[in-house]
Amino acid sequence: MDAVADLVPAVKPQIAMYEQYGLPGLMAFKKTVDYCHAKGLIVIGDVKRGDIGSTSQSYAVAHLGKVKVGSKEFEPFGEDFATVNPYLGSDGVKPFVDICREDNKGIFVLVKTSNPSSGELQDRLVDGKPLYEHVADKVYEWGKDCMDGDYSEVGAVIGATYPQVGKQLRKDLPHSYILVPGYGAQGGTGKDLVHFFNPDGLGAIINSSRGIIAAYKNEKYASFGPENYADASRQAVIDMREDIQNALDEELNK
Repeated sequence: MDAVADLVPAVKPQIAMYEQYGLPGLMAFKKTVDYCHAKGLIVIGDVKRGDIGSTSQSYAVAHLGKVKVGSKEFEPFGEDFATVNPYLGSDGVKPFVDICREDNKGIFVLVKTSNPSSGELQDRLVDGKPLYEHVADKVYEWGKDCMDGDYSEVGAVIGATYPQVGKQLRKDLPHSYILVPGYGAQGGTGKDLVHFFNPDGLGAIINSSRGIIAAYKNEKYASFGPENYADASRQAVIDMREDIQNALDEELNK
């Protein structure tokens, strides 16, 4: 984070990597969120929560809202955004949307994920169109009354590994931020990403995890060595930015 904070707008800590260590891991997650905020970064909690009723409400409060204990009120984890699994429908998502309105936070709903087996469910045809399109319709519905300027507080997760889907859904969701995983280690490139952005070059947040955190393991950055992993990560970010910007420039100049 020290090495890249001046180059990126946001970070996305994955809570499972912390949860596997139990309570000390969750304490480390909270420290990570706070440290990122101290660096001026937006924090997207990659928590993929989704349930119903009071359970979903509690998840939303834990990651985006505030809880009152006695006379004191505090933010449990305090991320700015959280990823949300919509499989349980509106009952599972609306508690997060309510928190977004109340506390000026945001969510990214899983629409078309970057993993190879996503199509087993997400590509299933329902009433003549893929399930992910129905989820995108719900993202539009949930977000239209939850606007913050030109963009909704309800965004979508659409994988870079499915560029044609991204191109289509960008048109369907012009006022939603799109969180785009799959760049780098999963095979996504700058050219795959151009249609995830709106025509003005805004509206998408591109995610690279292993490609940056473990850049020193990549042959391209092996010369940095494990001891200089942070410098390797910084160079990987610089290269990623250039790749994306060059692809956008090329697309805009067509």
